[in-house]
Formats: sequence, structure tokens, C-alpha cells
Amino acid sequence: MTYQDILYETDERLAFVTLNRPEKLNALSNNLRGEVIDAMKTAEADPDIGVIVLRANGRAFSAGYDLTPARAAGGDSPYVNRHSLLPDTNTTHPGQQQWSRHVVMNNWAIWELAKPVVAQVQGYCLAGGTELATICDFRIVAEDAQIGYPPVRAMTTMDMMWAPWHLPMAKAREFAYVGDSVSGKDMERLGWANYAVPGDRLGEFVEQFARRMAHVDNDMLMYSKRAVNRQYEVMGIRTGLWSGTEIQALSAYRPAAGEWGRHVREEGLKAALEWRDGPFRDFRGAYDSAPKERAVAGTEGEAKADGSAY
Repeated sequence: MTYQDILYETDERLAFVTLNRPEKLNALSNNLRGEVIDAMKTAEADPDIGVIVLRANGRAFSAGYDLTPARAAGGDSPYVNRHSLLPDTNTTHPGQQQWSRHVVMNNWAIWELAKPVVAQVQGYCLAGGTELATICDFRIVAEDAQIGYPPVRAMTTMDMMWAPWHLPMAKAREFAYVGDSVSGKDMERLGWANYAVPGDRLGEFVEQFARRMAHVDNDMLMYSKRAVNRQYEVMGIRTGLWSGTEIQALSAYRPAAGEWGRHVREEGLKAALEWRDGPFRDFRGAYDSAPKERAVAGTEGEAKADGSAY
């Protein structure tokens, strides 16, 4: 098999799926996400593989979804649906504001895999990157990793509202309302990460963890994963995440929603990210050029939900 945006390797009982767009901080393009699912299904079908490790090259696990206009490029890729140009989820997701519904439906593929997936997280793990890591069975992170969801500051609510399922209520609200950076060490303390280790030990630790689990036979791992998943489903996780996608769609039509799109069109994506994060002084807001003080979105004249100003 030939992949453009990931690497796929096997070593005895382990399969390694590696995000390989380091120059883009492993931004999750549609093609990359389609390749990840294809590679994981390849590992699932291989009787010699017991555990899948999802990792990334470069200084970031993933900075989130690819926001460039070309993210849907690659319509001739076998890893995206030729109609929707999205990873195939058995629907083309027609209509407006269907992105988060597609994201959650795509992530269920990892939830339902017969084999456990261990996410190895270093550097930035933001927005869609947190969703990809969260849907995995285990998360092992570098202590200095930065996990956050900055789009909630100006764009929409979380595409996949995982925070209440993995964090204490007060911290889930903080994460979902403000999107601040949380260290890997703190995410272990809060229960999102299984382990936080020094960055120079991360790969070694993950491999040891995965190889230990791979001593269990494939059928037993499958039934154990299924048994745990079904408990969360009885508690309502599927309904909860689906309902979150509807709120996300509504949030895109609030009065200030167009402000983000206007900044992207008029100033470019990087400047828009600096505008979004500037008052928070983290992520793109840490740059000297970012506006540390600015008006709250929507208070300098209303904007339409399609991004054009009134």
C-alpha cells in the first residue's frame, strides 16, 4: 500500500501508524484522516497484529484539522469518498454544518476496531488532534505536551464533545469553554492520559506498554474492548457525542460566528489564529504580532453566519 500523509509499519505483534506531515504540525487533512482509518483496518485484518500504536513525526502530535482551503484536495485519492472528498463514513454528509457529524462518525471507526489503539502524544495536541487521541483506547503523553481546544474561543464549540466523559466536571467546563493549554502531566493527573513521561522516553515507554498488552490473544483483546465500550454506550456516550454535533452546528450560526471567517479572508489564516489566541497569550497568541487586547467578537458590528459582514 502507498500512503502520502502517514507511514505504516509492523513489528511482531505491533502495528505503527505514524502521522507524517511534520511541516504542517500534522494538521489533519481529509486525505490523512482517510489514510489513518485505512491503515488501522489493515492492522485489524492482520492476524499477526495485536495492538496498534498511533504516533506522529515531528514536534507535534497534531495541531488540529487542516484549515487551509486545499484541505479537501485529493479527490482522486482512494482514501477519501469521491463525492464528498471526506473519509468514507457510508454517507456523503450533504447540507450545511455537517462537519462535526462527519468527524464523530469517522471516529466511531476507531471505537469499533477489534484491536486496541494506543495514542503516543508529544508537543501540540489541539482541537481535532485531541479528538483523534481521545477516541483511541489509551493515551500516553510527554509531560510537556500541550493539549487544548482553542477553536472554542472564536469559531465553534468542540466538534466531538469528549471533555465531560474524560475530565472532572469543573475541568471539563474549563477545557470546553476556554480551550487553554493543559500539560501532559496535568492531563495524566486529570485522568485523560494513562501515563505522562519525559519526552525523551516517550517512544520507548509506549512500545513497552503496547508489547506487554500484545501478550494477550487477539480475541480476548477484542472482547475486552467491546465489553468496556458497551458499558459507556449504555451510559449514553453515543447519544452524548451525537447531540454535541448538533450544538456545534448551532454555534456556527451565532451572531458573532462570521468574525472568524472575515479575519481569515481579509488577513489570512495565520493572522486570524493570532487574533483568536492573542488575548489568551498562548498558541498563536504568544507571537509578538498577535493582538493582546482586542474587542470581543461581534461587538464591532454584527456579522452574518456565512462569514460576510452586515
